[in-house]
Amino acid sequence: MRIADKWADYRIIDTSDGEKLESWKGKTLVRPDPQIIWKTDRRNPLWRNADAIYHRSSKGGGEWEYRRKLPESWQISYGDLNFIIRPTGFKHTGLFPEQAVNWDYMADLIKNAGRPINVLNLFAYTGGATLACANAGASVCHVDASKGMVQWARDNAAASDLSEKPIRWIVDDCEKFVEREIRRGKRYDAIIMDPPSYGRGPSGEVWKLEDCIYDLIKLCKGVLSENPLFFVLNSYTTGLSPSVMAYMLDNVLTKQFGGRVTADEIGLPVEESNMPLPAGSTAIWEK
Repeated sequence: MRIADKWADYRIIDTSDGEKLESWKGKTLVRPDPQIIWKTDRRNPLWRNADAIYHRSSKGGGEWEYRRKLPESWQISYGDLNFIIRPTGFKHTGLFPEQAVNWDYMADLIKNAGRPINVLNLFAYTGGATLACANAGASVCHVDASKGMVQWARDNAAASDLSEKPIRWIVDDCEKFVEREIRRGKRYDAIIMDPPSYGRGPSGEVWKLEDCIYDLIKLCKGVLSENPLFFVLNSYTTGLSPSVMAYMLDNVLTKQFGGRVTADEIGLPVEESNMPLPAGSTAIWEK
């Protein structure tokens, strides 16, 4: 497992019985996590004194119980990058801290490429990977179907003093955008893809990751340059193993471009147990 263990502003304090106790720059939240099936003792007093707890609803979704007044949003930092944290009605905060291990990996590849790198970030959410790549010197095209998420990413770029970097902010369906880029002859040296497990397109099309991801990877090969640098595929779908993700990338990319594929779980350290919490998987094709 590759572990995002360089955070100063974010910590997982403890985990037990379907929940994790987190600190986001001193603000403590309890959020559900279905992978936490162990029922260890909750000895840390912050379990009882957390600032806010997210309660799931049997009808779907849920709501926050605020035990102390929190600001509507606040910032945390990772190196040179600053992110606006805002608890949402779907338990998320606008950031997936485990992805920092991928941000560092991609930033190192870009810095050591010895040439300009043009990155396409699909399903780009609030822009963690976009900012990491831009900060490393790449040009980035940031694509997400949610106007609100793209604006949040732009706000994160402003908070990180990266607003003047060469970033294109695109609100669009990712698959349709790639199809248009192919027709326009646009090419990218690197692709990042962080697709949802399930969703619906703008015309009601059903997206199910296991059914759609291979075809999307094949489509994205059409916008890669003749000498691509990397292709990063993330997944939070438990049924899609790292090995399956690696197989797809190898099948689509290695035969044409050479290079190698690696894949593993990514995770975050847990202070009370001194064990890592699995938090998704990443497969990486690298030239």
